[in-house]
Amino acid sequence: QVHVVESGGGLVQAGGSLRLSCAASGRTLSTYAMGWFRQAPGKEREFVAAIKWRGGSTYYADSVKGRFTISRDNANNTVYVQMNSLKPEDTAVYYCAWSGRLNEYDYWGQGTQVTVSS
Repeated sequence: QVHVVESGGGLVQAGGSLRLSCAASGRTLSTYAMGWFRQAPGKEREFVAAIKWRGGSTYYADSVKGRFTISRDNANNTVYVQMNSLKPEDTAVYYCAWSGRLNEYDYWGQGTQVTVSS
């Protein structure tokens, strides 16, 4: 069992920045990757970014490439996403997820709201 908790959401003006944090606890020795997803009102949940725990390879959705940066702190089982140049279309509930194997996310956080005003 892995417990995942996000923090750092809020309200920001377009062009601003936010950093989200996600702490994992429990069976974290078997972490394969951690990722961020988001869901806007009336839309399906979509992938934002992910990072492999060993090696640190990163992956991004095209919509956030060059603006968002995902990073990790292995010692503290924490993953971050630095979000710069935010746009109103980035408004969504952002979820952190834990993966124990390729392309499968088994545990999810409760989500944190990010609102970007124009």
